[in-house]
Amino acid sequence: MTIRPKTPEAIEKMRAAGRVVAQILERLQAMCRPGVTTGELDAEAVRLMQEGGARSLFRGQAHPRGGPLYPGNICVSVNEELVHGIPGPRAVREGDIVSVDVGVQKDGWCADAARTFAVGRVPPRVEALLETTAEMLAIVGREARAGVLWSAVAGQIENRVERAGFSIVTAYVGHGIGSQMWERPQVPNYVGRDLARDDFLLVEGMTFAAEPMVNMGRPQVRELEDGWTVVTADGKPSAHFEDTFVVRRDRAEPLTRLSGRLEG
Repeated sequence: MTIRPKTPEAIEKMRAAGRVVAQILERLQAMCRPGVTTGELDAEAVRLMQEGGARSLFRGQAHPRGGPLYPGNICVSVNEELVHGIPGPRAVREGDIVSVDVGVQKDGWCADAARTFAVGRVPPRVEALLETTAEMLAIVGREARAGVLWSAVAGQIENRVERAGFSIVTAYVGHGIGSQMWERPQVPNYVGRDLARDDFLLVEGMTFAAEPMVNMGRPQVRELEDGWTVVTADGKPSAHFEDTFVVRRDRAEPLTRLSGRLEG
């Protein structure tokens, strides 16, 4: 199973979409202060999308198991909320962590990225959770080069998380991306039975979204009654980081960074 490589022209269009995503995340990080509501973050994201000539990939998405269409333009998930949190009147507080997931389409091409921000000071163990999850993107950038099997990268991610004493979420994985938000194949952050069967070789020009989700406690999650918001089953915090990458000969280049570089 492979992700179809993109042309240089398509990659540049994805980079333009990624620049809009990166600008939104940078702005929302600055806004994540006590008292700001998740709805205000959503409204600012919409303004920046319109300014950048892009549209939200998330608004109006159908749930894979049926139910209501997604009502937000971005996903904003707080503390034990893992992903798909719906923006609204909730105000964030000192000590919260806020995961923001942004996906846009611009000129027919997509980009998708997420970050988890600390609101003020958080406990050292929560800081370690954020740092560990962010480090997973650096691993992808260094290791996901042409000619490498994805399982080799996923194994390094899984091992690093386990050494830190956290757990990888297995219920949600990354994905191919291009003219559509979700393209084949699935891109897991762990090595399991499915990946052993559906492993794939990274080829130059492939584009994919890697999105490690790491829990402080157990990996199990559950969905809330709103039909979208996913939380940790044990109520402990979760972090979510994501970038859209293009595979190069010697690395994976992030397309959702303003600098085009990865730290770490």
